Amino acid sequence: MSNHQKRLSVPKSWPVARKTETFTVKADAGPHGEDGVPLLIVLRDVLGYVQSKKEARYALDEGNVLVNGVEGVSESRPIGMFDILAFTEREEYYRVFPDEGGRLALTPVDADAAGSKLAKIENKTLVEGGQTQLNLHDGQNLVIEDGSEYDTKDSIVVSNDDDEIVAHFPYEEGSLVTAVRGSHAGDIGEVTDIQVTPGSGSNNVVVETDDDTFETVEEYVVVIDENFTGDDE
Repeated sequence: MSNHQKRLSVPKSWPVARKTETFTVKADAGPHGEDGVPLLIVLRDVLGYVQSKKEARYALDEGNVLVNGVEGVSESRPIGMFDILAFTEREEYYRVFPDEGGRLALTPVDADAAGSKLAKIENKTLVEGGQTQLNLHDGQNLVIEDGSEYDTKDSIVVSNDDDEIVAHFPYEEGSLVTAVRGSHAGDIGEVTDIQVTPGSGSNNVVVETDDDTFETVEEYVVVIDENFTGDDE
């Protein structure tokens, strides 16, 4: 299997130029599915901190780059929405956040904010012993004692040190959300109406921004709070 990916066919969320060269690096299997951007692209093409795969591997082996608090990851490790990147020697920290075009961009955060990550609950199931498993948007699964207060489409903040839930943002009217897909990707606003669609179709959600109102399917929005918009930086 090839280790290369044609630039013209990469997902729209990848922050790469498509017509400069034919190929780019291919992401490993892992978090975020096909939307996951290889860490090498972030280090080389977005930040310009390395010039080659060899330089990236050296920095990672030295423990200077952490993804969600974990060091020693592969340069092909998929990076995606709401991941936290920490550059310890530089004392720089970033949250991966969709920009207005839906491409993954980096929002600077402080060291305290870099200690946890935001996650959307995609599914919730009962497991052995009466515990609850929360399946998150990036593929991580959390098993908790009591899941009664959590619902699918809610968001939680998970500590990178011990996977403890440190905050919970319910999905409901009045919630602050960001669109992560579709024509309104990157827009942030308040949910004013959740329109339930009969049958198996997707529900629609109406979101009011500072300047406008838009409607999209609820799978395209993620609940956040004001600390995740980047406005406080």
